[in-house]
Amino acid sequence: MLNTEPNIPDPDGFYEQLVAMTQGLDDRRARLATAKLALLLANHIGDRAVLAEAMRLARGDAEKN
Repeated sequence: MLNTEPNIPDPDGFYEQLVAMTQGLDDRRARLATAKLALLLANHIGDRAVLAEAMRLARGDAEKN
């Protein structure tokens, strides 16, 4: 089951790190870095059902914006 409750200490600090990860990169390299991060985290999670739920929620949120 995907945990959607707040679970990251200092979420604002994490968001700043996430934004900083792509600063100074062109769009292609920023997308590549973000995709690599997603794959590294997906590998760490390792549970296909959890990953499928996360993808469903992420896509649903993206379609709203």
